[in-house]
Amino acid sequence: MMSIIRNKETTRTDFVFYADRIIRILIEEGLNHLPVVEKTIITPTGKEYEGGVEFQGRICGVSIMRAGESMEQGLRDVCRSVRIGKILIQRDEETALPKLYYAKFPPDIATRYCLLLDPMLATGGSAIKAIEVLISHGVPEEKILFVNLLCCPEGIAAFVKVYPRVKIVTAEIDGCLNERKYIIPGLGDFGCRYYGTDK
Repeated sequence: MMSIIRNKETTRTDFVFYADRIIRILIEEGLNHLPVVEKTIITPTGKEYEGGVEFQGRICGVSIMRAGESMEQGLRDVCRSVRIGKILIQRDEETALPKLYYAKFPPDIATRYCLLLDPMLATGGSAIKAIEVLISHGVPEEKILFVNLLCCPEGIAAFVKVYPRVKIVTAEIDGCLNERKYIIPGLGDFGCRYYGTDK
């Protein structure tokens, strides 16, 4: 599936279909990293089942707009009625630093486990800024899980240097960033390919 979405000849329809499949797998894997508590249930036979578990706390998805929004449906597919927050971060052209433009979260976000959604981790700037914003809203670092499709060593190193307790769940780690800060070999601009706005 990663080979299909990396291929420059892949149609937008196929790109979206296979990206959605990968996203759902990543979300499922991300949920496996959240803490659970044991729960005894009664089966339809009237007998107790003691091997049951349930999530220890409530969950919230937070997408980094715009590409991260492509991952929201995958989360909704596996977590009914999940709350979704949004963050818009863009690079300031004068300082080259990430700048927060918008943040909207559920009012009780500080009590939830947060799955931060963004398909690409390149320099790490946007993800680091997003974590900073979540922490400023009361979310503990250890209750944040970053879910993405593709990252590179430079982005991972920058990210874990600042937030070592945030877990990263990714599909693949590529070789490096090029001089333009694109992931190499990469898959192009994920948001443009997913939403059909590429040139």
